[in-house]
Amino acid sequence: MSAATGWDGARALVVGGAGFIGSNLTRALLDAGAARVTVVDNLLSAERSNVPNDPRVDYREGSIADDALLGGLDKAVDYVFHLATFHGNQNSIADPLADHANNLLTTLKLLEWARGAAAVKKIVYAASGCVLAPHTSGDPTPVKEDGPAPFHLDSPYQISKIVGEFYAVYYHAAHRLPTVRARFQNVYGPGEILGAGRWRGTPATVWRNVVPTFVYRALLGQALILEGDGSSSRDFIYVDDIVRGLMACASAGAPGDVYNLASGRETSIADLAERINRLAENPTPVARVPRRAWDHAGRRVGDTTKAERVLGFRAGVDIDEGLRRTVAWTRTNRPLIQACVDRHADRLAAAGAR
Repeated sequence: MSAATGWDGARALVVGGAGFIGSNLTRALLDAGAARVTVVDNLLSAERSNVPNDPRVDYREGSIADDALLGGLDKAVDYVFHLATFHGNQNSIADPLADHANNLLTTLKLLEWARGAAAVKKIVYAASGCVLAPHTSGDPTPVKEDGPAPFHLDSPYQISKIVGEFYAVYYHAAHRLPTVRARFQNVYGPGEILGAGRWRGTPATVWRNVVPTFVYRALLGQALILEGDGSSSRDFIYVDDIVRGLMACASAGAPGDVYNLASGRETSIADLAERINRLAENPTPVARVPRRAWDHAGRRVGDTTKAERVLGFRAGVDIDEGLRRTVAWTRTNRPLIQACVDRHADRLAAAGAR
């Protein structure tokens, strides 16, 4: 099944479909010919305006953990994409119970529901690439899919995401659910709205990922904030590539298996800041602050060998082109982004993080 032609008439359920990745995936499924896309999202970290205005979209506002909502979903569905999450590390540290309710309980309830959905061909679970990454400041070994899961993790978010994987494997083994785990690296690109959704306890509600935060600040001529010496690195992958990877997991992924959706290229945070400042024509020098005490990730990059061999998936948008598109989208959508940021202005000011 190709992403371009094999989705004609398909019926999909996208949990978290109003979010950054989920809304991009929903649009791609519609463009590929899906007959119906049911979107479930409680707008905790998303905006209703992200959901495409298309008669084939059936939008249900609420949590997938809500029994009434879950019981009202049509089980005649071909593909399920579980992208809902309590975003992300810092918010989960501030409120572990909310993380459990929105990351883990959602996963378990969705898998239980899927046991009675006989038509489902594949259930794609969005896993986190940060869980298996070694804590190193030296040259990182590309992280493979089948490495051991550590017990010493940095946040409840990481714990709930890996336990979600355990459940996906269990439900495949015990109940033959066709689960496939798509292990993300750091996704960026158009559609990620700073401040989207409701306040989740910390300034990370707004300053949620490094790329949109850097782009927003650079366009305002503000200093980009580097933690430590900026040598920490991530594997940044453009959202269109992630969407292709998710669709490849659904069409070609082996039930019970896991695949890295990564670029396979390492970019330091200092280098990222330099590239964004150049694209945004921001003359303000970077500002340096101490590293976050809880964050031990250091440098990391994903191994793409398995996804290329099994799924035929390879990221196609390099970091410079992806950032160029992201800066352009942010320029165009600054009023929307600013309105969402301003929604949390009082809490940000109280936290000293405006």
